[in-house]
Amino acid sequence: MINIEEIKSFFRGKIFIQEPLSEHTTFKIGGVTDFYFEPQNKKDLIGLVDYLNRIKFQFIIIGNGSNLLVSDDGFRGAVISLENSLTSKQFTNNYIISEAGLKLSALVDFSIQNKKAGLEMLAGIPGSLGGALIMNASAYGGSIADYLYDVEVYKNGEIKRYKKSEIDFSYRHSSLSDSVILEASFELPDGDIEEISERKKTLLEQRRINQPVNYPSAGCIFRNPGNYHSGVLIQEADLKGTRIGGAEVSTLHGNFIINVDNAKAKDVIELINVIRDRIKIKNDIDLDIEIKLIGFKDNPFKSNE
Repeated sequence: MINIEEIKSFFRGKIFIQEPLSEHTTFKIGGVTDFYFEPQNKKDLIGLVDYLNRIKFQFIIIGNGSNLLVSDDGFRGAVISLENSLTSKQFTNNYIISEAGLKLSALVDFSIQNKKAGLEMLAGIPGSLGGALIMNASAYGGSIADYLYDVEVYKNGEIKRYKKSEIDFSYRHSSLSDSVILEASFELPDGDIEEISERKKTLLEQRRINQPVNYPSAGCIFRNPGNYHSGVLIQEADLKGTRIGGAEVSTLHGNFIINVDNAKAKDVIELINVIRDRIKIKNDIDLDIEIKLIGFKDNPFKSNE
């Protein structure tokens, strides 16, 4: 069992007990976690990971809380949040270097300030660098991996640095999922500040028009199956606007479920099951979720078999 006094002997960050995770996810959904930690720096993070591994205590690491659906029952374990830590950034020897907790929007702005292009398409993604690397975040034809140079991780008790060529990146996936990401560096092409800023502005406007940015959500719910777009399949199935409890399929983008009225995780799960059933019947396609489930004891989705 966790010994808070022992943790305080090496941990300088913040510690919360029975913390509601609805306050730390972009979906604004989820019960409490037993322990919630905000490390002050890399040393804090590594020390805490070592301690929790040593006592075999279940934990997860989150960033900005996007792309997550937390159970209404919460998470029985510890959550380590980089939401307010590991956010340093620097421009050194022509590389943009950022710690894992930095929000993508801040990383984009920093690269633009240093006259570097290539990351602006990620500006509207409400996540942090670490999560974006694990999920190989992409938008408007570009991905986080495009200009990646290397990544520093903590794995198996060691700090390691991997070049991009040593990492497997694919659609919504990377081989970094079993590592604790500490920082990453990018080798970006030079650009004109005004031109990059205008491109960023245009892409953010497209996102504002086509996505429900004014409602809490976890981003896209489903992966795109093959050459199909999940949002189009959902639209063609006349599912936009479908609502269960406080959760609703966005009328702007079919692949978004939004929290319109204090939605519960069970509302979202039921809505996902409705969508998957309809698409299976209509198109004979199994939609796989893109979001990460936290705190669910069993698979909450119905089998389409």
